[in-house]
Amino acid sequence: MGGKSSKQDRGEGAMDKAKGRMKEAAGAVTGNEEKKDEGRADQTKGTFEEKKGKLKDVFK
Repeated sequence: MGGKSSKQDRGEGAMDKAKGRMKEAAGAVTGNEEKKDEGRADQTKGTFEEKKGKLKDVFK
């Protein structure tokens, strides 16, 4: 798999999810649909990274 450890994947995933929630909230407050969509995409990416990290733990 990639060069990152499972812990790094999970950490990056959590950061992406948090960043995505902030972008989505900012987009909702300002009415910016593009920013809301970016936030949702970041959250999806973060969820994927977290799951990838957990999967690496399973196959250690």
